[in-house]
Amino acid sequence: MAEENGRKVGAVLVVGGGVGGMQASLDLAESGYKVYLVESDPAIGGVMAQLDKTFPTNDCAMCTLAPRMVDCGGHLNIEKLTYSEIESVDGTAGRFTVRVRKKARFVDPNKCTGCAECVQHCLVRNRAYLERVETPELALLADELDGLRRIVEKYKGRKGAVVPVLQAAQELYNYLPETAVRYLSKELDIPLSLTYRLATFYNAFSLTPKGKHLLRVCMGTACYVKGGKRILRASQKHLNVDIGGVTADKEFGLETVNCLGCCGQSPVVTVDDDVFGYVRESRLPELIRSYR
Repeated sequence: MAEENGRKVGAVLVVGGGVGGMQASLDLAESGYKVYLVESDPAIGGVMAQLDKTFPTNDCAMCTLAPRMVDCGGHLNIEKLTYSEIESVDGTAGRFTVRVRKKARFVDPNKCTGCAECVQHCLVRNRAYLERVETPELALLADELDGLRRIVEKYKGRKGAVVPVLQAAQELYNYLPETAVRYLSKELDIPLSLTYRLATFYNAFSLTPKGKHLLRVCMGTACYVKGGKRILRASQKHLNVDIGGVTADKEFGLETVNCLGCCGQSPVVTVDDDVFGYVRESRLPELIRSYR
């Protein structure tokens, strides 16, 4: 950009169509300059749209971004060169010559409505080559196979049945073994990635063996003050397991819980669905013995 006889000559190039680039383009365009806004992505906006709130005002990101996008899109002094890259810059300050490569879109941007139909009907498909992964052979006992087949018969062809299938498998094994998950995924035509995504998301599912009975010690504020930590140590010592572990005979698993809603009976422990209040260390051996 230069001035000759008090008249603006040339134009301004702004690189990057994010919120900063758009604001700079608007300020320059309002000052009377012709602005070329270069953006490598197919559309202006940048990454700000991916944010929820912005510092320091805690405003909605799109509330800040959207007005600038609309103003840039309709300003007569701003020419947007989207899906473009700068190849070279020559000249001196005030008199630059810039070479811009505008990549082919194969659609008319003036007619584009953002419907994404072109993506759905694109004739060019990039397919990644992946090495074939050898799946391990499924070693299942006869009684296990019978139980899994009953699950398959019950949920075959039902949509959205992944969680009920996992619940049924967990009831059968008391956890989700890899062989069972792979078998159900294959027989019910459920993506293995989806199965494991749900199995690892919900705390109700476990991919490691669990005890036949689950002993949980409350470590909420009231229970902790009333001796919950001592109860937990005594439970670990008596069962000879760490938190989250399972006894050698697979009879008991030990976990902690933040609150059971029984603060008036603290300290509280549960065995499966049974709740026991006012628990003392001396009572633990008898309590555990009654479930063996």
